[in-house]
This record gives sequence, C-alpha cells and structure tokens, in this order.
Amino acid sequence: MKHLIILILVLILTVKYSNGQSPRTVINLNGTWEFDQTTAAFPPEKFTRTIPVPGLIHLAVPKIVEYDKFFKRPDKPESKQQFNLYNLDYTPRYSWYRRKVFISKELENKEGMITIKKSQYVTQVYINGMDLGTSMACYTPIEFPVSKAIMFGAENEILIKVGERIWLPAEAAGGTDKEKEHYLPGIWDDVLLSFTGNLRINRMLLLPSVADKKLTIKTQIRSLIPAQIFYGDPMEDSVNLEVVITEKISGKAISNMQGRFSAKRDNLSEMILEVPLSEFTPWTPEKPFLYIATARLKTGKGISDEVSRQFGMRDFTTKGKYFCLNGEKYFLRGTNITLQRFFEDPDCGNLVWDKEWVKKLLVSYPKLLNWNAMRICVGIVPDFWYDIADENGLLFQNEWFYWQNHGWDDEIRKEYSDWVWTDGSHPCIAIWDAINENTDMFIGNTLIPELKKLDPTRIWDAGYMREGLMKTDEMDEPHPYQTRIVYSEKGSEKTSYPLGSLDYKPEILKMIREAHVPQLANEYGWIWLWRNGLPSKLTVDTYDYYLGPNSTPRQNREFQAYLLQLETEWLRSEPSLAGVLAFCYLANNYGYTGDWFTGNIKDLTPAPALNWFADAFAPSAVFINLTDERYVKQSVPHNPGEKLSFNLAKINDLSQNVTGKVTLSILNSYGKTVSKKIIPVVLSAFDRSSLPAEISLPEKAGGYILLAEFLADGKKDPVISRRFLKVGIVPEYEFFEIQPINLQ
Repeated sequence: MKHLIILILVLILTVKYSNGQSPRTVINLNGTWEFDQTTAAFPPEKFTRTIPVPGLIHLAVPKIVEYDKFFKRPDKPESKQQFNLYNLDYTPRYSWYRRKVFISKELENKEGMITIKKSQYVTQVYINGMDLGTSMACYTPIEFPVSKAIMFGAENEILIKVGERIWLPAEAAGGTDKEKEHYLPGIWDDVLLSFTGNLRINRMLLLPSVADKKLTIKTQIRSLIPAQIFYGDPMEDSVNLEVVITEKISGKAISNMQGRFSAKRDNLSEMILEVPLSEFTPWTPEKPFLYIATARLKTGKGISDEVSRQFGMRDFTTKGKYFCLNGEKYFLRGTNITLQRFFEDPDCGNLVWDKEWVKKLLVSYPKLLNWNAMRICVGIVPDFWYDIADENGLLFQNEWFYWQNHGWDDEIRKEYSDWVWTDGSHPCIAIWDAINENTDMFIGNTLIPELKKLDPTRIWDAGYMREGLMKTDEMDEPHPYQTRIVYSEKGSEKTSYPLGSLDYKPEILKMIREAHVPQLANEYGWIWLWRNGLPSKLTVDTYDYYLGPNSTPRQNREFQAYLLQLETEWLRSEPSLAGVLAFCYLANNYGYTGDWFTGNIKDLTPAPALNWFADAFAPSAVFINLTDERYVKQSVPHNPGEKLSFNLAKINDLSQNVTGKVTLSILNSYGKTVSKKIIPVVLSAFDRSSLPAEISLPEKAGGYILLAEFLADGKKDPVISRRFLKVGIVPEYEFFEIQPINLQ
C-alpha cells in the first residue's frame, strides 16, 4: 500500500511536457509539516506538533509553549505610546519545520532548487542532513540548490530552522515597528521544489510602457554548471531566450521576441529583451486587463527552463503635483493594511492564507467603498495577495518593513534589489515605499537611484525624506493627524481643531501646499478603536477628551465614524493632495491602533466608520463646509430661525463633468425633516471648488443634523455629507443618528 501511495504521488507531481518531460517540474511543499521548538540551536529529538505551511508558529497543533503570552485579550486598554522589542515576556526559541518528500528518479538529470518565498527570522535549510545554507532575508525569497543533497527515487527529509526577531543580525534590512510587541517567526509564504535544466530563469521582471508601446523583460539567469576548474575550460555558455506574450483569458498571442545571450557559469547573468506591442488593452483598477509572458531558455540540448508571469500594461507616473495612470490624471482613494501587526491578533489564525477571506478584504469591500488604492504598510504581504490585486484592480503603495532604523547598507541593497526583482512584475504595485516615517541617506540618495535604473517604471517614496533631503524626490507621504491627545504631553488637550471645517489650514497643510511633488496623505484619523468598541492604546486620552472617561462602545463607534468622514472630506477637498488613504483597514486588535471591523475578524463585519467611507470616498461628491457643533467644545449655538450661510465643496475625481442636484435638509432629534432645499449642481472635471449655500434654521432650540445629499444624474443612491448643529440653548442637546448603507 505504501508503494502504491508513493506511485500516485509521483504521477501527481510529475508534469508531462508535449515533447517529453516539462522543462520545469515543480513540487509544491505547502501543506502540513511536522513542527517543534527548542531553546538551543539543535533539532528536537522528536517532533510532537504539526503546522501548516505557509503559517507562523501560532498555528502549530498542539499550541506552542507560552502561546497565551503572544496573544492576550485585555479587558481594557492601557494608554501607551510604544514598545521596546527586547523587553521579552516569553522565552525565545528556535522553530523547526520537517517534511519528508519522495522525489522521482526521473528528475535525477535535472537541477533542483528549494524556494521559500518568505520566512522570518533567519532561516537555515537542511536536506537529508546536509546544510544547504542560511539566509537573514525575511521578505524576499530564500533559495538554495538542492541536487547535491537529494536522493532520487527515494524519500528525502527537509528540515528548516527559523530563528527569533531578537536574533536577527544587525545587517538585516529593516524589521522593527515600535507599535509591535510580539514578532511571530515562521514560514509565511509558499515553499517549492523545482527542477530544471542546468540554466534556469531565476528572476523575471516585466516592465511595461504604455507610452512607448513596449514591454521590457529583464531576467536573471542562474547557471548551475560548475565554474571553471582548469585553464581553458569554458566560463560561459550560449543560451537563447524566447518570450511569447498572450492575453491571459483568451490565450491569444499578441507578440514574441527572442535573443541570444551568454550565461556565466555558476553565476547570475542578466538578460534583457524589449518586445514591441502595437495593440494592447491598458490595465486600470476599473478594467484590470492582464497578459501572460512566457519565457523559455534554449540551449543546444533543448529547453532548459520555462517560466510564465502575468502582467498588465500600466504606466504610473507623476506630472506636477499629481499622479497619472496611463497618461491621465488619477486620484488615489483608499486605505492601509498593516499585516505584520495583524499577525499579533488573537483572531488572526490562518486568515492571511485564506484566499476567499483575502479576496473579500481586497476586492469586495474596496469596490463598495470607492477605493482604488491601498498602502501595504510596515511590511509586505504574501505573493498571492498581489495576484488578487492584479486580477481585480487595486493599486498598492508597497512599503518595506522599515520604520525604525535597522540594517547595513550592503544587505539593504541586496534585499531591496531582490524585492524589486521578485515583486516588480505586478501591475498593482504602483509605488515602491522604502521607509515609513524616518530618514536614511543611503536608501534615499544612493539606493533608490540605483533601483530606478532596475525599474524605471515606478515612483519611489522614502518616508520623511522630502525635497532638500532627497536628491530626487518623486512624492511625499504627509500624515496629517489632528486629534492626537496625550495627557502626559503638556498642552495636547488644549486642541482647537475645528472638525468639519474644510478651510482649516494647519502647518502640515501649508507644507503640503508648498511642495512641488505629489502629496499622498496616507495616514490620518487618530481615532482608533479595538473591535469591541474600546479605545486603542494610542487613543485612550483622545476619547476621554471628546466623550469623557465612561463612553460606551456605541458612542465611541458613532464618534469615530463621524470624525473619519469629516476628516476624509477635509483632505479630499484640498486641491494640493494627489490622494487620500485612511489608516487603518487591517491591524492588530488590542494593539496600539485598530481597524474598522467588529467582532471576530474572520467575519469581516464592518464597523460604522467603514460603512460611512462609501460616501466620504465617492469619486464625485458634495461636502458640507461647516465646523461640527456636537463634539467641538468651542462651538457656539445658532440663533433659532436664522439663516445659515455656508459653502459646499464640490469634489470630482473624474475627467468629465458630472451633473446632478444637492438636497439640503435639517433633521431634528427624532429624524423628522424640518427644513429642506434643492440645488442643481455641476461638477467640472477634477473639481475642487466651492458653492455658496443657505438654509433656514428651525425656530425650536435643540440638536439637529444638516445633510447634503448629492445625487448625480443617472445614479440611484445619493452621496451623503453631514454636520451636527446646535440651535438655541437647551440643558442637553440630543441628535438623530442617520445610518449609512450597510456594506453587508
């Protein structure tokens, strides 16, 4: 029976090629592995647990020792600003993954490679007791040749040791976040064995140009032929690189190209082809049309390797202070994901590798919320996340795990370069983001110019390195937080922030206006909640200031939704901003910040804030320009019956005019309309202008809500803007809570 199972496995894993064996045979090693941990750097005497791959150590069964120290569920938040990663509350351990795999005798004449797409922190690989190598890379593929260790036609033992974050060498590129408390190690992306000829395509970078109607294909060719041993022995081999371009869905071939190159033995050689494309469909978030590039390496012995990658014809550039998609002005609207923080979430489980859950997160809700972009913040994501974004239309600002300074220049160059080579074919990645809220002169002024030569098709951002610090500043990412209140910092509670006023111009907005490059506000909204409705560690004092110390989860959620809607309106009405990305869509529950879901994250149940974003991020909208009078402490009530004069902000991200009407209405505390007015409106292309408005206030004192409902011609649902008003003097103001459209 055992031999029958092995035979079936061989039949499944061995892929036949049309004229014989396939040039590349891949064995997917994802699945259940044996697992255990040790306090010393020696393998366990026996393995007592199992673990899924990909999967961090929290997924081991039975649970790891001290599991509960990694995942805590506090009853209430503690006001806290940051954490020192070396203040451990657990015993650091080595994590060991083991799997046995039968490898066919038919593969004996091929060269094998093990690929671990992502593993953290410090990964060492053994096959059949042979040490194949160690890597400190945590966010790019780890690869080692395996043929010298393989027993063909037999079962092979693969053993992988993974270290802890505190043991990460000083050289390693980044990896520190002062708002993380536990850095879970483990293998967190696919693991593969692949067998090819002795020349293999190690990396393939597809760089489209819509403007020039071409595709540049850069390849790294890995020669596995031994280097020269004796004088006069060959040092290089001739190889033919052929590329065929087809439409992904139809399979229709649209172009091809080939070239002859030399590959240096036992080394990496770069080969470049340019493929002209006379006709093609551009890739956009609205129409994510994809192609496939299939590259083949041919030698005198036949096809040595073959690799296919999907790509989209997409240009993302800048013009003045704005971004351009395929040559047209394009505003970014969206949010942030902090995956490395989410790994700490007690409810994270295996959700990160659940494709249906990820698709709902990246596709279903963003489409309903009018988002076209996300920042992958303080750390990148598994490879298939980018595939989903490619296929469904979502732009990424792709940020390396670099907040606090960590790493040596040579290692940073090595890891960042492989990052571009590995992920650079994805059309969803529009911006490479090297640093978060920090500066690094080597990265900003030496490395980024080098990487721009490797990939000239994308924009680079480098945290706080603005004009003057960077030799070539392509964009900036201001973080206009306005409600940061920390009682321990004297004076922070004396805020005069006029929430809801679109004319508010703090110092950071002056800096945004004076800049000469695109400004992407990709963090704002210092108003985070845990999913149970309690403040996060960073916002305890903020909620205490606005709502008092005993506010309920419902009150907190209502205030959060209102504040985020008004801040989003404020930023989107600013003509100097090229994009607005709210923070944060996915985070660690019980952490320093929070996201906009309730209950167990597996269900992705939206909190009110998320529901209201559908209006705040509408491509075409009309926003009320008035300071809030419910939460802003300095507000003065209006006189009953007077005329309320104010401006409406006209917002249009589209390249064509939009016509419609705005219905202004005032609702009392019971939801009854007491005043109403309809105004026809025209939003010009890329509009950021004002429209004067006036409405009569009610005669009765009390709390009211002013609504502006913009209904574009041909649409069935209005876009709602709202402001709370106080009319006259009453002992206690009560307000009607209008409900947004529920995303579910």
